[in-house]
Amino acid sequence: MTLNRRNFMGKGAAVAAASLAAPMVMADGHGGKPRVVIVGGGAGGATAARYIAKGSKGEIDVTLVEPTRQYYTCFFSNLYLGGFRDLSSIGHTYGTLASEYGVNVVHDWAVGIDRDAKTVSLAGGDTLSYDRLILSPGIDFVEGAVNGWDISAQNAMPHAYKAGSQSELLKAQIDAMPQGGTFVMVAPPNPFRCPPGPYERISMVAHTLKANNPTAKIIIADPKPKFSKQALFQEAWSNHYDGMIEWIGPDFGGGNVTVDPAAMTVDIDGEVVKADVCNVIPAMKAGRICEIAGINDGNWAPVNGHTMQSRIDENIHVLGDACAQGDMPKSGFSANSQAKVAANAVRGALTGSKVFPAKFSNTCWSLLDTDDGIKVGATYEATDEKIAKIDGFISKTGEDAALRKATYEESVGWYAGITADMFG
Repeated sequence: MTLNRRNFMGKGAAVAAASLAAPMVMADGHGGKPRVVIVGGGAGGATAARYIAKGSKGEIDVTLVEPTRQYYTCFFSNLYLGGFRDLSSIGHTYGTLASEYGVNVVHDWAVGIDRDAKTVSLAGGDTLSYDRLILSPGIDFVEGAVNGWDISAQNAMPHAYKAGSQSELLKAQIDAMPQGGTFVMVAPPNPFRCPPGPYERISMVAHTLKANNPTAKIIIADPKPKFSKQALFQEAWSNHYDGMIEWIGPDFGGGNVTVDPAAMTVDIDGEVVKADVCNVIPAMKAGRICEIAGINDGNWAPVNGHTMQSRIDENIHVLGDACAQGDMPKSGFSANSQAKVAANAVRGALTGSKVFPAKFSNTCWSLLDTDDGIKVGATYEATDEKIAKIDGFISKTGEDAALRKATYEESVGWYAGITADMFG
């Protein structure tokens, strides 16, 4: 039975406990292996596929649907823009998930979900049946969020908030800027993927320009009155890139922006700026498959934090950037943490294995300049209302160089660890 939104939300943890108490009846009704379909092969989806396949020891048939054969992580893509990483170093494939863990990897687009029939339709024409469905599609952009910009303008004014070809394009544009040229970023409103991400990107662009184009200027038009790690970023911009970066918040028109991709201009509250490169990062929403599935409440998909189950359909779990879950930021670390909770819940529901209480953590590192890293993070627990923050930490302004270097090195070790955790 599919619960409606009101009674599922009202039952909270009790519903979660009941749904995990015993193995469910398989959708095909013939007693074969239960089937899990996962849509999206990033930090949430790939991790969930690996943990379900590994933990169930072959008792669950796991299919991962991901259109790209080479997946580029958004986290650390800014370091590529700054010249600290090669693009190949943030690219990953799914061969190990298939060969060592038995995950059926399907490179195709999920274009339809029939929640009553429990099926996923693929662009190539195939239909996949599921007993549990996990959606981890990342983000899409809100149409009309930036005046004058839509997805057809992404080659002239790239967003680069889905890594890969967009990252390559933005880097090429930065490298081709004329001496003394202007880089403009249109920053997104809350909530959005990786809250420190735009500001780390500014730091990395400034690092590249300082070395190759030191008279260039950077302008940030921001609709938010404050942003993640603001004091830390602004201290670094003053120390490393003095006079290069101008942040324009909403009090000075940062939220009143119109772009013209053909003319390469940005109108900020009536002042027209000619941009040599314009990085437009629009308002975000859950990947479109969540809307197609009918599990969104507004732009995001609400979930029960105990299991990451949709609050609209208990047979669907939603992970990472796409979900509305409470206090956790939208980040790769968060998605990876949520995937492990969902994998444990799914194994329990389908095989009767033990389900442990949900616990979550997140850390977001940012690189400011060579060996100058900062971080923010927290631990979380599931309540019936949301995933709630327990405690947190953040780097401090004025830290010494040795600590900042150690923080950056910590982030490099984390990247190696999380990608191994995702892809095997």
